[in-house]
Amino acid sequence: MPLPLPRTNRGRCLIVAFLAIATSAARGGELDSSAVGSGRISLEETPADNGPWRESDRQPDLVVDLDGISENWLTTDWDWRLLPSSLVYKSYLAGMKESRFSSQHINVKDDGWLWDTTLGGRVGLLRFGDRDPIRPNGFQIDLEGSAQVRLDVPDDVNLRSVDFRGGLPITYGAGPSRFKFAIYHISSHLGDEFLLNNPGVNRLNYSRDVLVLGYTLYLRRDLRIYGEMGWAFHSEVAEPWEFQFGVDYVPGTPTGPRGRPFFAINGQLREEVDFGGNLVAQAGWAWLSDENARLLRVGAHYFNGYSNQFSFYRDHEQQIGLAVWYDF
Repeated sequence: MPLPLPRTNRGRCLIVAFLAIATSAARGGELDSSAVGSGRISLEETPADNGPWRESDRQPDLVVDLDGISENWLTTDWDWRLLPSSLVYKSYLAGMKESRFSSQHINVKDDGWLWDTTLGGRVGLLRFGDRDPIRPNGFQIDLEGSAQVRLDVPDDVNLRSVDFRGGLPITYGAGPSRFKFAIYHISSHLGDEFLLNNPGVNRLNYSRDVLVLGYTLYLRRDLRIYGEMGWAFHSEVAEPWEFQFGVDYVPGTPTGPRGRPFFAINGQLREEVDFGGNLVAQAGWAWLSDENARLLRVGAHYFNGYSNQFSFYRDHEQQIGLAVWYDF
């Protein structure tokens, strides 16, 4: 039922003044009281109806990221997306067991030249969230899988060992904070040629089925810190607990063909080596896509600690080399 309106000019002016004050308060502005009744606010500037403001007329709540970049992620419409092209929770850049495409040519002290490659990736299956192509917000289910291969360069590039990994991460992100719950399986195997050439080697059936909790905080759009803990509910050779943590500095906006520098540091602790582990440092140049946040990196790689090939999990290695990494 429409409200009765005053028929006098004075009554209409009172309504105009009231609406102007309410509008200014709702939008956080200040009202010049001298404008009311002075002819600078006309009846034509009032809303056409007496109902609530339309959503398109509202000013969105402003959310400021820690680096000063404003993001309206609280007011962005969320919807369902099948097979989203980007990830809510990014893979750790210097995480040696992350699923990605990579090729690392490394020299291992007291061992020689080795070729470590990871053949795999991580993709989104389903998202309820926004459509930001670079750093989306919302809930997302991913799928990951990879073969993490070590080739012995001096020995005719024969297969020395391989770790197979597959997992299902469930992630959530809102503004600078990201959360991950995941389950993954990893198992380690020795190459046939390596076993033939080393008949005295005792093959280990290293495997883990792990539940993971992870957290990432973006200090700036291009800088994040993270921590993660994993507990194996089923394992052979391995012990249940593992922890990792680190920092990534990487382009947070599309780079174009020129690219920008990056560096990454990761530490991992594992119970089966008495909570020792390894430290990884990487640095170089990176390119970030403007369509799907895929990341290409080239640079230097340094590793010190217990081997990242779990068939040799008690062997200490110091690696130095060059690498190419491609992250989905």
